[in-house]
Amino acid sequence: MLGDRSLFSFIWQVSGAHQIGIAGLTVILFAVGAVPLEIQRRIVNIATDGGPYRSIALLALLYAAIALIEGATKLVLNIYRNWVSESATRWLRFNLLEIVALSSAPTSPQSEGVQLSIIVAEAEPIGSFVGDGMSQPLLQIGILITVIAYLIFLQPAMALVVAIVFLPQLFFVPVMQNAINRRVVQKTSTMREVSIAIVDAGGAFDRNGEQRERLQDVFVFNMGIYKIKFTMNFAINLMTQIGYIGILSLGGYFVVTKATEIGTVIAFLSGLSKIAAPWDDLIDWYRNLRITQVKYDLVRRVAQGIREPKSRPAVQP
Repeated sequence: MLGDRSLFSFIWQVSGAHQIGIAGLTVILFAVGAVPLEIQRRIVNIATDGGPYRSIALLALLYAAIALIEGATKLVLNIYRNWVSESATRWLRFNLLEIVALSSAPTSPQSEGVQLSIIVAEAEPIGSFVGDGMSQPLLQIGILITVIAYLIFLQPAMALVVAIVFLPQLFFVPVMQNAINRRVVQKTSTMREVSIAIVDAGGAFDRNGEQRERLQDVFVFNMGIYKIKFTMNFAINLMTQIGYIGILSLGGYFVVTKATEIGTVIAFLSGLSKIAAPWDDLIDWYRNLRITQVKYDLVRRVAQGIREPKSRPAVQP
């Protein structure tokens, strides 16, 4: 039953064994993360040096095999994670139905509205997070460590450019996400009030204009979320482009001065792209984590209120 537990305890409760299976597939994915970069580097260097085409063809076949393995693993992982997410959503809905059935307290219209909101809308984003909750950071951090270690091995000075791109984001992303979270709480509470009012009125009536005001507030909260979210994306994308410029400038200098090979510069360009994608996914995961923690806490407190009507109100913001 849903009780006094953290979001990650809940994830382990409803999908512990499956999280281990997902983690196994995840390790396979990030273990081969740097292999395509090394193959690209070798192909370019062999072609530049006028090496035998047979070696290039063999490396190209190896690249195709790695791409096939990586793609098939991602396919299985994505289907598996979404199955776990849907199962968790179903568990949440069934659990709330069971809590209501076991409760001896009379159900007020306000409580009915909140229960409607949870079963119809609020359970789904929480359940959706379960499939990614543990595997997503494992995968993205694994890819980042693998690729960054490979780039440092190739050329430490150019790897410093990559670090400069991502370090500032560790500071401004949490600040902006906290601002988003505050609006998510306000939006969720307002939508519950909309559901309560519909139940009270016996339909989607708006005789005194309060529903329109609530829906207008939801619009304002959503627009605030979008503005912060896309401003964050703009800053992240801008820093990534600065990284490409730095690699091309410094890498071009190293090639001209014979300090490195052209294949290394190409590997760094591909490496930055390979880092940017999991970094964006990791930020999205962090964003979803913070929002889901807020939503899960709201749902958990409602469930406690239904089970313990004498000690807790049935509806809490």
